[in-house]
Amino acid sequence: MEFKWTVRDPGLSVKQVLSQHGVSHRMFTQLNQSNGQIIVNGAVVKPAVKVNPADQITLIVPEEPADPEVPVSTQPIEVIHEDGNTLVVLKPAGLTAVPGPSNRTDTLVNRVKGHLVSEGDHNLVPHIITRLDRDTSGLVLIAKHRLANSWLNQQLADHRLKKRYLAIVSGQLNQDHAVIDAPLRRSEDGFDQIVAPDGKSAQTEYWVRQRNANWTLVEVLLHTGRTHQIRAHFKSIGHPLLGDELYGGPRDQMGRQALHAYQLDYQDPLTNEPQHFEADLPADMRKVIG
Repeated sequence: MEFKWTVRDPGLSVKQVLSQHGVSHRMFTQLNQSNGQIIVNGAVVKPAVKVNPADQITLIVPEEPADPEVPVSTQPIEVIHEDGNTLVVLKPAGLTAVPGPSNRTDTLVNRVKGHLVSEGDHNLVPHIITRLDRDTSGLVLIAKHRLANSWLNQQLADHRLKKRYLAIVSGQLNQDHAVIDAPLRRSEDGFDQIVAPDGKSAQTEYWVRQRNANWTLVEVLLHTGRTHQIRAHFKSIGHPLLGDELYGGPRDQMGRQALHAYQLDYQDPLTNEPQHFEADLPADMRKVIG
């Protein structure tokens, strides 16, 4: 794949210009290992070469060959948005995001790989940017090649990429808006996350959307990205998600945790144009709230 930029500022090296466009040090290493090329005004150059305003820089990123250990799945996926760099899909509850010991043949990655094969794409290594638990539904952002992966992970680190969720928690929350600020770490048995003084900093902001005597529908914004953060935080304040067996949520109305990634905001990696997507609540959560 080729990416082109025009130099604007004087006195910079190729590497400095490309760094301005989000090409990380790690990405330079990967390009070097995979025979990537940097071309300035038609000539192949090293990253340290100085360039002038109006020079044309072309970055050639080699294609990523398919991993033979990741089978293609022909099961359908719901594509919300697709361009040359990114893919936004709607993951159903019950579908694992990435291959693992219990499922190596039909995860979201396998299905996206199948989609890319059917589209004739030459980059066949999907990079999941916003991973969801198996029983969480909603929008997932995927980078279609290694450079897009670098760009989007930087947005994630800089908090420019925003994910909002809808969750149905047990009981009735009294505050209309609050931030749960409590450190999280893995429990001793290794399966769940718990609030503990020696945990990693974690902040979950929520707004109440709807109340019932037995549950509360909340909109949630994550300010950090800890494992099971929403599920563990709401358990810690005595309101575990409906259907969340691992965290003690009641299961009489939901057969899985009532959590849906409904909104996604990020910047197009090349144009910096804002991208905004929303997904309606799935049927099982709509049934609960009526």
